[in-house]
Amino acid sequence: MPRVALVTYDPRPEPSKDRDLPVLLEALRAAGAEADALCWDDVEADWGAYDLAVIRSTWDYSWRAAEFLAWAQKCAALTRLANPVEVVRWNTDKRYLGELAAAGVPVVPTRYLAPGDPADLPDTGEYVIKPTSGAGARYAARYRADEREAAVRHLARMHDEGLTAMVQPYMRGIDASGERALQFFGGRLLHASRKRAVLAPGTAFDAAKVAHPDLEPWTPTPAELTVAERALAAVPDAPELLYARVDLVDGEDGRPAVMELELVEPNLFLFLHPGSLETVRDAILAAAHRS
Repeated sequence: MPRVALVTYDPRPEPSKDRDLPVLLEALRAAGAEADALCWDDVEADWGAYDLAVIRSTWDYSWRAAEFLAWAQKCAALTRLANPVEVVRWNTDKRYLGELAAAGVPVVPTRYLAPGDPADLPDTGEYVIKPTSGAGARYAARYRADEREAAVRHLARMHDEGLTAMVQPYMRGIDASGERALQFFGGRLLHASRKRAVLAPGTAFDAAKVAHPDLEPWTPTPAELTVAERALAAVPDAPELLYARVDLVDGEDGRPAVMELELVEPNLFLFLHPGSLETVRDAILAAAHRS
């Protein structure tokens, strides 16, 4: 009987936002596995008691990135961690986009402003500022060139907290064709989804945002699949990935480009794709048996 830990976060006093977790737990248990949901920062969790720990919804980690990475290192020393700790470490810092671009993968053009760097912001068009360590549009906002004062305040707040900022052009293709999320599990395409723009004009960087507005199933195009596969192939050292999500938008040339490569704790959207549950369950069980 394989023993599987699904790693999540402690949302209290709010309810958990992971709608897939109870469904996946039930599916694993029904298949004969001993499956538990554990918070990554639970000091009493015995990670060594499990054959496999699958990071599922550690959705508070970006606020505590150093602490989370220390946990991942510790957990990986006690059991098999999916995805591998080296992947987690690489993917928690979105400066990986620069590495993907260097490998020839189409990505959203990105500049990085670390604490101490001058506020080198665009003087034309719209652009987005967000942290290199973030999730759910945390500390992200969209600006016009004439909103420089607000953007500089945003940068200062992030830099005061030791965060490095990403500056990207606002990809206008999102307004027409949305952002597409291609989900892979067990090395194969699982399903795809599309959402509409998250960042509305005039929304403050510290305001609450809907992470996946108007989410709907999507059939990826051959061009989208090609870019997603190129991005996954460019992950350093070609690790074995249990799961991956590639978020794509249309660039100025109308072709898909990588907005984000999510290898840590992507929402699986099983509530939108219930037919994928069996594939996810079987891939997790197979990984647990290989440990």
